Amino acid sequence: MERRSVGSTALRVGAVGLGCMPMSWAYGTSRQDGPASLRAVHTALDHGSSLLDTADMYGPFTNELLLGRVLKERRGEAFVSTKCGLLAGEQHIVANGRPGYVKRACDASLRRLQTDTIDLYQLHRVDPEVPIEETWGAMAELVAAGKVRTLGLCAVGARGNRRSGAGLHDETLAQLRRAQQVFPVGAVQAELSVWAAEALDELLPWCAGHGVGFLAAMPLGNGFLTGTLTPGQGFEPDDLRARHPRFTAEMMAANQPIVAGLRRVAARHEATAAQVALAWVLAQGPTVLPVPGATSARWTAENAGAAQLTLTDTDFAEIADLPPARGSWD
Repeated sequence: MERRSVGSTALRVGAVGLGCMPMSWAYGTSRQDGPASLRAVHTALDHGSSLLDTADMYGPFTNELLLGRVLKERRGEAFVSTKCGLLAGEQHIVANGRPGYVKRACDASLRRLQTDTIDLYQLHRVDPEVPIEETWGAMAELVAAGKVRTLGLCAVGARGNRRSGAGLHDETLAQLRRAQQVFPVGAVQAELSVWAAEALDELLPWCAGHGVGFLAAMPLGNGFLTGTLTPGQGFEPDDLRARHPRFTAEMMAANQPIVAGLRRVAARHEATAAQVALAWVLAQGPTVLPVPGATSARWTAENAGAAQLTLTDTDFAEIADLPPARGSWD
């Protein structure tokens, strides 16, 4: 199994991680199945996908509790990544970067995860009312206390910037430069996939130039790039895709040529469209780690298999020629 570094501390993890969010939050209540989720996490570890990515707001709290049940038995096999800084209410999400809160949140996550140390502690969002230097300084104190091994930042990547012409990650890059003056940034998590490649422009080069690991969020396009979704199938009201501009029936139909292209490449390798999408992300750099979400053992095993897939120059050229993704904002 290929191993990849996360951050300047050279913490090494399997080539494909596991995003645990869908097990407890954002993808519809009917998809939340505790026993199936536990099997999925165990299967990920069995296949070398050691990075388990969660956050205290997923549930909230229930996702960390679920992982804690696995970590109690298999902590030595896992690279634990969780996040703080967002509070989930019934109708809204609020950032909280106050130093005291960050420290309390870390202690609570440690208890839920049933571990003494968090391998990667990420700031989910920067609190606009608290200078990032204060929040990051508090997180650095957690490293000094031995509660955390390395720190990461989730990219803002506001889609609203598409219309203004501003760089998608301009704000995140500014935050990273400020945080780096306080304590080394070990990893950045941001969206990167075949149909959302904006991070390749500036954000990923910044990470490569500073020895910072890159966690590719949504590498399967919220499930679309797997080819398992049907245009017009509908989503539960609490599924984030029900409000996503690329998941209207019209746009899902318009973006089918992307899936068809991935399937053509996959057929040449006896692989799946999802594995091709993940292999493309892995090929973007030696410290790039895709973190696909999954809710079943079947998908975690399939995703892990992408690390064994080597795409050819012909494959990359065909993927590069795929039409750009469309959303209802276009």
